[in-house]
Amino acid sequence: MARGDLRDTIQRQVDESLAAGATLLTGGRPLPGSGYFFQPTILGNAAPGMAAFDEETFGPVAAVAIATDEADAVRLANATPYGLGLSVWTADPQHGTAFARQVTTGAAFINAVVASDARLPFGGTKRSGYGRELAAVGLREFVNTRTYWAAR
Repeated sequence: MARGDLRDTIQRQVDESLAAGATLLTGGRPLPGSGYFFQPTILGNAAPGMAAFDEETFGPVAAVAIATDEADAVRLANATPYGLGLSVWTADPQHGTAFARQVTTGAAFINAVVASDARLPFGGTKRSGYGRELAAVGLREFVNTRTYWAAR
């Protein structure tokens, strides 16, 4: 990780999530030695209200929440205050697209990881941002449109 305070934030998120009922499946601690390394960590039984579920984790932490059915999966996906991207993996891409339409995100990828492409607008919703970058739509985010009105 880039700095000690960032590693400390990851430790706090893991510790608070465990205290709230998450299960440590692997990792969970900084690595010894010079630098700011943290063990790859997987938390099971993650749920809304836990730091690793509700906050962005800018480190090697995966918070796994298990949905009871598809409607519950939509509920869990929408329970976060963030909405940058969604990745849906399915044998039926049409069904995956229908699922993705129910989740509030700036981008949805079916059978692909979330990625940006300079040819397509990219950006988030909720606390993941406002507006778009890249492509023609993104360029317009960085210009000021002026109106001129001349009356006789």
